[in-house]
Amino acid sequence: MAIIANIISEGTAKKNVETDLIQMKGAYCLIVQVSKSSTIKIGSLGIINFDPGYYIYVGSAMNSLESRVHRHLNTAEKKFCKLRWHIDYLLTAPGVKIIRVYEFVSKNKIECTIAYVLSQRYAPVSRFGSSDCKCGGHLFKVK
Repeated sequence: MAIIANIISEGTAKKNVETDLIQMKGAYCLIVQVSKSSTIKIGSLGIINFDPGYYIYVGSAMNSLESRVHRHLNTAEKKFCKLRWHIDYLLTAPGVKIIRVYEFVSKNKIECTIAYVLSQRYAPVSRFGSSDCKCGGHLFKVK
């Protein structure tokens, strides 16, 4: 949100700032902490066991990067009711929280490229977040 304050202080209308942010495209990584062993039904994937630790979820937002990230943050805070993506089911579980977000602005779909790089070091949770691509998964346990 600091970018909004900087642009507004330079004299750009707030409406233009919001429009620019809404139109940003790209990918993002959510660093998620699972504080206790959990067995969670993840939509059509079914029941998945999650060990405590840290996970990286890779997603894309080719319509509005800021809106997608904001939605996930609201889901994690239990402020968003409709569960749509695999990550929504994980984020609404007790003891699960987002601890950091990284955004990558790009006009190209880079989600699978990021997932590929992560898969060279970490095993994905099978098919998690990747039902629309050929990746093994877009959620990785990292610690």
